[in-house]
Amino acid sequence: MLPANLSTRLLQHYPVLAGLDAATLNDLLAGASAVSLPPGALVFDENQSCQGFPLLLDGAIRVIKSAPSGRELQLYRVLPGESCILTSSCLLGHTRYQARGVTETATELLLLPAGAFQILIDTQPDFREYVFHLFSDRLTDLMQLVSAVAFQKLDQRLAGLLASKASPIHATHQSLADELGSAREMVSRLLKGFAEQGWVKLHREQIDVLQPEALKQFSTL
Repeated sequence: MLPANLSTRLLQHYPVLAGLDAATLNDLLAGASAVSLPPGALVFDENQSCQGFPLLLDGAIRVIKSAPSGRELQLYRVLPGESCILTSSCLLGHTRYQARGVTETATELLLLPAGAFQILIDTQPDFREYVFHLFSDRLTDLMQLVSAVAFQKLDQRLAGLLASKASPIHATHQSLADELGSAREMVSRLLKGFAEQGWVKLHREQIDVLQPEALKQFSTL
């Protein structure tokens, strides 16, 4: 049985599970493992079989697709209270991962056994609706990502990314490049141009956004 504090935090982040009676919830979570990971830890890798369904209690996971050249593109992030649709897809389709998940910050999660996930999908309409609702949301996000990569210039995508984040932004040029699926040198050059425009101020591993509206407007040109 999970410690009471973990069960409480789990239900706070995933209220969809609160509708289960205590005995059913305890049975489902009996095989769950509490996992703590440092920043940059590999949660799952490409072509790896799925070991279970992660329920995030703290931190964040970046889901990344890598190219043979080493370039990366962030597909989406998973935060507490959310689920990883790639994991759901692997469990439902009995397939292997087609991307990898890496912790963005120190992360704490409960790994729900694959069998327990299947029981929830089969017997709990609210949980099933929750999973497929997230599928819909993530598909919309991924379509927007595809459109941005295909039809927007890199400088517009970078401007939009900066405008969407709270200032100051604590990030390296490399991490921004990874998020955009680009090269650090290109991102650094564009950031220097934005700084010359007076839109941002650059520091070591920090960016102050001075004119978010200008960035937002530029991103939609």
